[in-house]
Amino acid sequence: MSRPLRTPAGAALLGLVLALVLAACSTGGKPTTSAGPAAASPSMTRAGPTEAPAHAAPADLKPLRSGERRVEVAMPEPYTPSAPYGTGTDDYRCFVLDPHLTRDAFITGLNILPGTPSVVHHVILFRLPPAQVAAAEAEDAAEPGEGWTCFGDTGLRSQGGAGLDDAPWLGAWAPGGSEQVLARDVGVPMQRGSRVVMQVHYNLLAGPRPDVTTAQLRLAPRSKHLAALRTMLLPAPVELPCRAGHDSSPLCDRVAALADVRKRFGSEVGMTADYLHLLCGPVRPGNVQTCDQTLRAPATIRAAAGHMHLLGRSVKVEVDPGTPKARTVLDIKRWNFDDQGARPVRPVRLERGDTVRVTCRHDQSLRDLLPAFKGQPERYVLWGEGTTDEMCLGILLVTRP
Repeated sequence: MSRPLRTPAGAALLGLVLALVLAACSTGGKPTTSAGPAAASPSMTRAGPTEAPAHAAPADLKPLRSGERRVEVAMPEPYTPSAPYGTGTDDYRCFVLDPHLTRDAFITGLNILPGTPSVVHHVILFRLPPAQVAAAEAEDAAEPGEGWTCFGDTGLRSQGGAGLDDAPWLGAWAPGGSEQVLARDVGVPMQRGSRVVMQVHYNLLAGPRPDVTTAQLRLAPRSKHLAALRTMLLPAPVELPCRAGHDSSPLCDRVAALADVRKRFGSEVGMTADYLHLLCGPVRPGNVQTCDQTLRAPATIRAAAGHMHLLGRSVKVEVDPGTPKARTVLDIKRWNFDDQGARPVRPVRLERGDTVRVTCRHDQSLRDLLPAFKGQPERYVLWGEGTTDEMCLGILLVTRP
């Protein structure tokens, strides 16, 4: 079934409940897990009154291009994660970062320094326009400690560009990530006075530890007249039943499994599994799931990525499948959770009415092999925010006419 990329009731939730990918042209690399202070380059400035504590040291940063500069922004105080609803092993926390933009600019690259890699599962940066700064500060002030709980998206419902076809992502870090630098002719536009919301997914399987995570932003002036890069999200359901012979757990019942997701992440995130049936249906339980979406406006694909969790086997993104115009944009035949960088592609022109399809394959037998599942009950796996839950997500980085 092919459905347009629209934002009906509930889609604003899904549009950014789809956490995670590296939404930039990453070059890949090894995880940054060595301890030590971050090395600031001569062109690096810190956007804030205090210096961030030591964190994971980055690999060598790529040279700046003409007109570019770097700004480093960090959480103002350490945050110690905990399960916000009293159960589960995951905490999603959002923090407002101020790059002190006095003029309009483009973000042309970024680098994430996870402060405590043993608890930082992934990081996503969102653009926050000036009109939404007060709402973000109110969210921050409403909860004790740094930041606020933000399973799924930032929780700022009126944040600009919150639809599937124009998500307000700037970029992200996951294990295996390194500095991400966009192509020379593109950038993500930022208004002067904008902030950045940094969402950190903390996984508590190794125990809670204080964290100060830092983002390094590569900025270019608007005078460079770069093409605006946008992020399109292509979700598909996850409906993965328990295996025969491993189905005695109460959580092998879908209703019970969905109730467990809602308990751990809140009712809004719990709605996502059912909402995906409306977006992509009809859906049948099984290892392979797919979803077609129809473009409402022309675009040119510049990079592509996929996102799944630990039970993922393969992910593919196609354009107009089954037609003479069929093209494969992304085909990861062997999913590696520790290598989630976006792949630059030769520009692919999409027209209004074209269909884009994401297909994911998951495998419950991986539970027997991976340490993260030790002691975890067998369950019917649905879309969820935790490391041992699952997702199926295609990501396209596009420019528009």
